[in-house]
Amino acid sequence: MDRAFNFDVFGTCVDWRTSVARDVATALPEVDALAFATAWRAEYDPAMARIRSGARGYVPLDILHRENLLRVAESFGVEVPDIDALTAVWERLDPWPDVQTGVQALRTTGLVAPCSNGSIALMARLGRYAGLNWDCIVGAELAQDYKPEPAVYLASAKALGLRPEQVCMVAAHNYDLKAARAVGMQTAFVPRPTEHGPGQTSDLEPSEAWEFIATDFVELAKLVA
Repeated sequence: MDRAFNFDVFGTCVDWRTSVARDVATALPEVDALAFATAWRAEYDPAMARIRSGARGYVPLDILHRENLLRVAESFGVEVPDIDALTAVWERLDPWPDVQTGVQALRTTGLVAPCSNGSIALMARLGRYAGLNWDCIVGAELAQDYKPEPAVYLASAKALGLRPEQVCMVAAHNYDLKAARAVGMQTAFVPRPTEHGPGQTSDLEPSEAWEFIATDFVELAKLVA
């Protein structure tokens, strides 16, 4: 196929907030599970920023998630009984209701692959858990860097044997699409207005005239057909 759809995963394909909180509630019943999940996710970008800046060499997101969990647990004044088991919650995130059907529909018109900051191992296990029928896995680990660095998008297109303009980046985050467009990719915005909870104020609307704007993956599949 001479066309592909690359997907952001955390927030765009899966509901990380309530999924992580569910496991936190079981492992740490003494804490506010949603607050803990939110604090854990808040460590995500600062940890990657140190790698993007060159202050630290590349390490897979799995390691950053574990380090961030320890940091957040300390700030909440709790001790996690099994660090590795709770870290692995990022492999057990529930998909949004439209995702399985939508990815399958998009697969009829092009290759489908996650272009995530998650490692290949993480994406493989998450894809199996969430029932996401990916053709392959591309993203940060191929580039040894993290989005929104251009190398991640370019390495992903190259791995698929395609030019950037033959690949459409699908995301619920405008910054991700802006970075993909800057290297020549097509873009598709699918909002997830409750990714951060009922009071979300970011990424509710497209910030630019992206090539495709859809309410969910099923609608997107119709638009690109």
